[in-house]
Amino acid sequence: MIVSDTIWQPNLSNVGKSKYKALAQAIRDGIASGDLAAGSKLPTVRDLAYRVGVTPGTVARAYSLLTDEGRLHAEVGRGTYVAGSKRKEKALEPPLVHLVDESTADFRSSRVPDVGQGLLIDDALMRLGQSHRRRHINYPTPVTDIEAREAVVDWIGPVRVGNLDAHHVVLGNGAQNCVILTLQAELHGAHPVILTEELAYPGVRHAARLLRAQVVGVAMDDEGIIPAALAEAYRTHGGQVLLTSAEVHSPTTTKTSYARKKEIAALAERFGLTIIEDDCHSIAPTEVPAYRAILPRQSYFISSLTKGVSGALRFGYAVTPVNRYKELRQVAQSSFHGIAQPMLDVCSDLMASGDAGRVKDKVIAHTAERVRLAVNRLGGWDLRWREDAPFLWLQLPQGWRASSFALACERKGISVRPADEFVLSDQRAPNAVRLAATTCVAEPRYLQALDDMNALLGNPVAIMES
Repeated sequence: MIVSDTIWQPNLSNVGKSKYKALAQAIRDGIASGDLAAGSKLPTVRDLAYRVGVTPGTVARAYSLLTDEGRLHAEVGRGTYVAGSKRKEKALEPPLVHLVDESTADFRSSRVPDVGQGLLIDDALMRLGQSHRRRHINYPTPVTDIEAREAVVDWIGPVRVGNLDAHHVVLGNGAQNCVILTLQAELHGAHPVILTEELAYPGVRHAARLLRAQVVGVAMDDEGIIPAALAEAYRTHGGQVLLTSAEVHSPTTTKTSYARKKEIAALAERFGLTIIEDDCHSIAPTEVPAYRAILPRQSYFISSLTKGVSGALRFGYAVTPVNRYKELRQVAQSSFHGIAQPMLDVCSDLMASGDAGRVKDKVIAHTAERVRLAVNRLGGWDLRWREDAPFLWLQLPQGWRASSFALACERKGISVRPADEFVLSDQRAPNAVRLAATTCVAEPRYLQALDDMNALLGNPVAIMES
């Protein structure tokens, strides 16, 4: 029951300087004692300020603090009320990781294909066990993880990210974890802003929600982020970071050219924006330098072994801007102390022995073959694809909506990812779906699923009527 005007009033006569904190605590006490029941309407800001002899700003600050805590809720045009005891259930987003189900042709998540890496990882574990290295007891440190960081330097190579040594490498539990670490290191202030592509991997929203940051989408064209749109977004919303997937953009497969990257880097330098380049979906060699090579003092480069070697390893890395590795290492150590030493040693072995490189070559070949099979069956439709990208972007023909096409596919035992899962909250979803070429199903089931989708695309009316 909502109480229209509570007679509750705190006494702040003997309070020192932090009156808003004292007022907030008095309201908490009133809620705990039952003097302020759930649904009670609190006095207006000006009324309560007059009653207790403080400024309206003091009351507004206390109300805002308690609203953030969930103890109060404000209704526009009606006032501020005591919240109920039950927390409102939040709608959960679709999970980032899906269980492997061989009975379903799951085109939602791009998975690294099985090219025999499981046995190679087993061999690396056995070599590790036979080495009898006595460092699997204590916490990992920058001394015990140096071999893994040096292996990452060799893995990336001498050209892609510019001047690089092991000090610039900070290790994390996969690329998503590294993205969150870099955002923690860079975001600041009460209302941090992340600029990113208008279509973005759902992990961007998940990371922003964890860090209570606003995500602002920037318009794209066939080369990725449009420089003029980035400038406009920054002038309108501000921002501390630009989080971008420039080499293999998910979901569209777009690749940003070197010329476009230099334009964007120039804007970032002028605005003081830090660039975080998430390269997790890139598995093949590229001729385009990373932002870290173009703007080395303001850019991170992030990737992992997940898409090219094995998702089970959960081994990611962030290359920091020049002379800023200490800050990110401190964030990582504060979060989880360090990657587990056995995992560091296994991944070091895989990269140093050449096994990881041989696996990646096979993964690249398998991905290209799967993409070609998909294009052979769906190439008559509006399809964006690259042989070195593990997914395809399918614009649906007239008569289909992404949601209804996903439902029709589900009836055929096929799972697809509609475009609305990649759209930021303030933007409109295109009529499209993303199809992971590296689904885990065997080739005959893969081909059958592609044929089923092709048939659905060509006959939307009959399907909708059924």
